[in-house]
Amino acid sequence: MTTHSPLLSRPGAVEAAGADAGVASHYGEPLREQRALAAGTAVVDLSHRGVVTVTGPDRLSWLNTLSSQQLTGLQPGESSELLLLTVQGRIEFDARVVDDGGTTWLIVEAAEAAPLAEWLNRMKFMLRVVIEDVSEDWAVIGSTKAVEEWSGLLSWRDPWPHVGTGGYAYSVVAEADHPGLDRPWIEYLVPAADLAVTAGDRPLAGVLAAEALRIAAWRPRLGAETDDKTIPHELDLLRTAVHLAKGCYKGQETVARVHNLGHPPRRLVFLQLDGSQHTMPVPGSQVLLGERKVGVVTSVAQHYEMGPVALALIKRSVGPDEILTVMDGEEAYVAAQEVIVAPDAGQVVGRQTGFLRGTH
Repeated sequence: MTTHSPLLSRPGAVEAAGADAGVASHYGEPLREQRALAAGTAVVDLSHRGVVTVTGPDRLSWLNTLSSQQLTGLQPGESSELLLLTVQGRIEFDARVVDDGGTTWLIVEAAEAAPLAEWLNRMKFMLRVVIEDVSEDWAVIGSTKAVEEWSGLLSWRDPWPHVGTGGYAYSVVAEADHPGLDRPWIEYLVPAADLAVTAGDRPLAGVLAAEALRIAAWRPRLGAETDDKTIPHELDLLRTAVHLAKGCYKGQETVARVHNLGHPPRRLVFLQLDGSQHTMPVPGSQVLLGERKVGVVTSVAQHYEMGPVALALIKRSVGPDEILTVMDGEEAYVAAQEVIVAPDAGQVVGRQTGFLRGTH
């Protein structure tokens, strides 16, 4: 059941649909809101996000054994990201992680909270952990800039695009040049009952604005860039969500094998779309090379500076200089690609701790 945010009562609010139902798509001026969010003068209501808590003395060591991330040394207030994978290494859950010293907080997509809590409860066995879906009691507010008045709130700071300890970048772009650096991102945890008071009269941006900045930052999102076959390498998620040197976990064999081969079957790309039309393609639109289907659009937005942009998953074999066409029904959009995940392992600027592969 969708819970509707009290901030939808703000003037001009238009409710989002799909995965973002329950919060505002925009408040009447999407591009102005996007500029304000990028500048850090507006915040975005993400109160539809799911929140799962894990308490108990075994919480971090237990989550460490289940997930792709090294969590045993996670300090109070420190942010991380973890993946829960299938045996075949495919992504089941992608959670933002922050611990307050007594509770580990997992922020997930709205539809993922209940399944995640159920899955974790099945896996706890005799360990001293308690798992709860607290989505009805807690809300999330996003910002590109720290809000001084909210310094007492627990917050998750997106590690993207920095390559974490034990992580690896599959990009041809050096970290210092990554567009994700233009989008610092913070998600504040707020008691749901206090959401309206906490937001106060601060300017609000809708989720359309947040999505445009996410796409421009090449940041993948569960449910948008993922399907039932997605492995972390295809989305460059080894950068922030995988520790290659930690102990065993479900899916580790696939992660290691694909990493050692250096050839994920698909790769995420950023698309600059032809802006001469008055429409944009929808997620799910086909990506063509000539007349051959080579991928699918996963996310689309109107960026306040770049115009229409998208993320897409395409076959690794597609050359990085190829001009692509996006087909949405009868509408065709010319698309110039920017490489996010390199098609060739030799092109990768990758880093683990003390490890460098490839050239730049």
